[in-house]
This record gives sequence, C-alpha cells and structure tokens, in this order.
Amino acid sequence: MRAAGVRMAGAILTTTAVGLCAAAEPAMIAATASTTATTTAAIDLVDDRGRTVRLAAPARRIVSLLPSSTETVCALGGCDRLVGVDRFSNWPPQVERLPRLGGLEDAQVERIVALKPDLVLAASSARVLDRLDALRIPALALEPKTLDDIRRVLDTVAMALGDPAAGQAEWHRLSARIDAAARRVPPSMRGQRTYFEVSSAPHAAGAGSFVGDMLARLGMGNIVPASMGVFPKLSPEYIVRAQPQVIFASDAALREMPKRPGWPALSALRDRRTCAFLPNAYDTLVRPGPRLGEAADLLVECLRALDEARR
Repeated sequence: MRAAGVRMAGAILTTTAVGLCAAAEPAMIAATASTTATTTAAIDLVDDRGRTVRLAAPARRIVSLLPSSTETVCALGGCDRLVGVDRFSNWPPQVERLPRLGGLEDAQVERIVALKPDLVLAASSARVLDRLDALRIPALALEPKTLDDIRRVLDTVAMALGDPAAGQAEWHRLSARIDAAARRVPPSMRGQRTYFEVSSAPHAAGAGSFVGDMLARLGMGNIVPASMGVFPKLSPEYIVRAQPQVIFASDAALREMPKRPGWPALSALRDRRTCAFLPNAYDTLVRPGPRLGEAADLLVECLRALDEARR
C-alpha cells in the first residue's frame, strides 16, 4: 500500500512516516501549526493510489463510501459534514438518516454529484473513483489494512477536516484503550494460537492485518502468519492442521463450522474455546477505524470468559 500524506507549505509530510517514527512528530507539530493558522488555505493530500488531491479549503460536504471512513470522520468531529454514505455505514447512529449511495461496486455517481460534495472518501478498489476523477470531484482512496494504516488515515482525514491535531489525539485515545484491554488478558490465555474468521470462504485475518495487529497487541498468537497476506483465503485443511486454540467468528459462522468437512476434528470447537459475535459486535471488530478500542474490549471479555470456564 502506498503511503498517504499531506503536502503543505511546499513540503510533503507522509502520515505513515509520522505513524512509524516518533522522530517525525516535531515536523507534524510544525505542519499542524501552519494549518491552524491558515484554516482556509488549500490542502494537498496524497491518497493510497499515490495521487495528490487538492482541497480548496477544509472539506465541508463529504460523501463517505466506506464504513470505516464514515466512522473516522465522525470520531474526528466531522459527522455534521457528511452529506451521504454507502449502504453499509451504520455507525454512529446519526448517519442512518443520510442518503445511501450504493457500495463498492455500485456507487450511484449521479446522486453523489447531486449532493455537491467537496470530498469523497472511498476504498482504493472502488470503481467510482475513475468517474469522480473525470468529473473533477476531489476523491481520496483510503483503505486501512493495518493499525499503522489506521493511524495514517486518521491523520489524513483530520487534515482534510482542517483540524490536523485531532488525528493524533484520536490515535492516542484508541491506542491507550487497546493497551488497557491488553492488561486485562488472563495470563493463561496469553500466547494462545487463534483463528479469526472474516468470511466462510474461509478467509482469515492474518498476522499482518489490523485484526492481527490487535491480537498481537493483546498478546495472542495467530495461526496465519503475515507472509500469507492480510486476509488470505485458506484451505479448510490448513485450519484443521493448524489446530487453533481459540476461534473468533461471527455467531452465524461459528454455528455452521461443525458442518464443514473435517472441522469436527478441531479441538477448539469440541471444547467450546470459541468466541461468537452477533452482527453489531462483529461489525465493531472488522471496521478498521476508531472503534477498535471497543473491539479489543470485546475480544478480551471473551478471553476472560473462556479462562473462567476452564477453572
């Protein structure tokens, strides 16, 4: 994934660099001060396609075509600037009343144009991006796949809103909540090998994904190494051979797992070392955005319950 960033005062500051290197923070502070002093100035942002997107001023009419972007805008105080969202955005509750503009493959361009947005946020793979570019509607492709990506996206969206300090503040809040959750993981559960299912294909959250990053922060293992990709499709046999000690999945998927060929051999299923999440909770777990602190709490609550059941 390319590094998104922001270009201001003639110098580019990559938000990934800020996320990975504490030494970059003084530069971030300098850019923040510049933005605060000129909140009406044009802002150049670099998205995950490597394209520079110029905003004439901080965005005031935003269309979000990705649930995690919707949640990020709202967490940064910009919920009232949203004028439309994709069909899957369902948090926070106030976005439910906004116009629904389709999804990744079928975003409704004519309706987006009619809303006169000054910024559209979309996934890198969204088909609508090329048409928005042709119509000269500013569009940022932002698709966080890791925790570092989430930090970068928080910074980039905060810049787009004209409040760059908000990105760093939100990241610190989120990171502190994950750390607090990690301290509550029972010692007996630490290091156990987990399987986190993201679809029944089956696709899993690999160690290099934001879910994998969060599991690592909680001190948990992962049967899917980073070398296999972010959300790889696995063979059912791979999972049976790996014998995860704990399984995380949606409630519906977990109820169906014993019917899969060979899966009754999974000791985690037989011994009910599983965490089943209802739809709202599962949404929280798989949205790469500001609710991951809540997601960490959900995982830890289940791990504590499993630990208690073993006694």
